[in-house]
Amino acid sequence: MKRLSEKLVQSWASLGPKFLPFADAATPDLPLSRLLRLSLFQVSVGMALVLLIGTLNRVMIVELGVPASLVAIMVSLPLVFAPFRALIGFRSDTHRSELGWRRVPYIWLGTLVQFGGLAVMPFALLVLSGGGNSASAPAWIGQASAALAFLFVGAGIHITQTVGLALATDLAPQESQPKVVGLMYVMLLLGMIVSAFVFAAVLEDFSPGRLIQVIQGCAITTMILNVIALWKQETRDRNRRFKNPHQPTFKQSWDLFCKGDHAIRRLTAVGLGTMAFTMEDVLLEPYGGEILKLSVSSTTFLTATLAIGGLIGFGLASRVLSRGADPFRMASMGALLGLPAFMAVILAAPLASASLFSFGVFLIGFGGGLFGHGTLTATMNLAPPEQRGLALGAWGAVQATGAGIAMALGGVIRDLVNYFAMNSYFGPALIDPSTGYIAVYALEIVLLIATIVAMAPLIKQRVLPQPLQTSSRGMGRSS
Repeated sequence: MKRLSEKLVQSWASLGPKFLPFADAATPDLPLSRLLRLSLFQVSVGMALVLLIGTLNRVMIVELGVPASLVAIMVSLPLVFAPFRALIGFRSDTHRSELGWRRVPYIWLGTLVQFGGLAVMPFALLVLSGGGNSASAPAWIGQASAALAFLFVGAGIHITQTVGLALATDLAPQESQPKVVGLMYVMLLLGMIVSAFVFAAVLEDFSPGRLIQVIQGCAITTMILNVIALWKQETRDRNRRFKNPHQPTFKQSWDLFCKGDHAIRRLTAVGLGTMAFTMEDVLLEPYGGEILKLSVSSTTFLTATLAIGGLIGFGLASRVLSRGADPFRMASMGALLGLPAFMAVILAAPLASASLFSFGVFLIGFGGGLFGHGTLTATMNLAPPEQRGLALGAWGAVQATGAGIAMALGGVIRDLVNYFAMNSYFGPALIDPSTGYIAVYALEIVLLIATIVAMAPLIKQRVLPQPLQTSSRGMGRSS
């Protein structure tokens, strides 16, 4: 195990801090090699996200003919578990373990749940597609099995990511914690990019059997990466075996968190912005396949394009924020960039331009990276030291809930609008399968404007020096 983890980390560490984002987060007590090894749990999360919102939703909608609304609901099923991220973060803050661990039991639980969902998913898709001996099975069995698999994978992602980020902040000194969390999210994006390219290459010659092999490979890889990530990371403390009688309850901790500086407005802005940047997640690849006639491999590359844009946005935001910039101003700039991004995606259909579509997708990822890093940094900066797990859980809960609601609404709105459009309710000019997609993208533009308005009071107003006016008034009074 030790030899394998060293080989995985050496290739990253050999690049040197000059070329690695957030490499300055490393300290003598937390070297870069250990930090990168811990971040492998984010790689497994990114791989699962690409599979869920990238490859599988397109395959089910286009190749298997599953209604987009049903697929959107399946992909958004982790929404059921998302609000519990704040509670998970709090429980990992206060967990009492006979082995002296706080975070490791929860991360391991999340890994097992995620692995279980991926293990069930191939059989659910077989039934859903009517393959093998499942042709006579009722349709609801395949749909229910697929929904259960999506729910398990989503729940595992939420548990692993929330507690893994809390463990990362535990290991880092206070001044490096925002940078460490930023590095974790960069590794998430890198995991998405690499996974998207691998999936695109493997699925070049698409077949249901090959898709099942990809899912099974993801399950095994998830288990391996997370075990390596956890190996000898958290120290065992015998004091954690005993319950602290003065430990506040979750309600007391939550009430204290909500009394923070503009806490509710901050969470509202995070929710609106997340909805604006994720409502199209289950629609981008079907849009490229159905409207622009792109192949499965080509549309899978779109997920990589989205992640690359997010990675560049995260890197730029890190450089600017490290110089003392206002994180809410950075998040607002990301929301502003989302406006031309969605306009480019909308115009790609009438212009039949795959290049314009790809550019819009890249810009969505770039703006989302700026927005995500800005709100994440603000959350870490404003959280009390004893509530970082709760603060990360609250941020993640609002983000995941907003994303789940947005993805479900995106699919439902697309199907409803297309139904009315194709039945001439909107006139002959809109009898086109792209109408439903464009309606969703237009709604996302409205949500971005709402996000900018909600975030405006949070931006620190620059106080412009006025030495001449002050001096003249002072001279007038002295005379």
